Amino acid sequence: MSYIAKKFHTLIEKETYIRFFSTLKYALYIISHPADGMWDVIHAKRGSYAAANFIVILTLLTHIWKLQFTSFLVLDVYWEKVNILQEIASILLPLVIFCICNWACTTLFDGKGHLGDIYMGTAYALTPYVLIQIPIIIISNYVTIEELAFYSVFSAISMIWCMVLIFMAMMMINQYSFGKTLLFTIITLFAMLVFIFIMLLFFSMISQAIAFFISLGREVIFRLN
Repeated sequence: MSYIAKKFHTLIEKETYIRFFSTLKYALYIISHPADGMWDVIHAKRGSYAAANFIVILTLLTHIWKLQFTSFLVLDVYWEKVNILQEIASILLPLVIFCICNWACTTLFDGKGHLGDIYMGTAYALTPYVLIQIPIIIISNYVTIEELAFYSVFSAISMIWCMVLIFMAMMMINQYSFGKTLLFTIITLFAMLVFIFIMLLFFSMISQAIAFFISLGREVIFRLN
């Protein structure tokens, strides 16, 4: 029985890896067929959270590699002063806030996407950033000052491509028209600003409350002594 169980476990692992690589490979189809690709990722189950998480991790690593390995002619960064956690948060927090705000807005107006679907679609949309940034990071160390314009162009292309894919993901996931998707993209951006403002206000109040109690405690200890 142990031999059979081991074989069964191995088969399950093999199928899991095949499923992972299949859904990860599908990201390459999405970047050239955004409408069909994003529809299939969610509605035809061609995507997976494992692949989505892997793309997000690659995006974070690419951002860190960009800071460390891009030519100083393009990006002058003092690596000793770089806060890795802060750089990771600069990618993850907007991603999380966007997914939450988009889901909160669209779910009130007949949006078909769940929070997990929006996250998956957004994660898959980050693929061009990884595919374009890694080569230009390497190339940036071998170009002259006159050729640095190519770096800026391709870097801009990677960002615009990602935004287009995110837009298509929201349209396919929520089954909205182009105009309605554009409207709710603007609403989502506004909701993100409101969300950030409320969170900053909340943490500011918490920090002030903590400072007050610390000051009160010190005063009590001073009086007792």
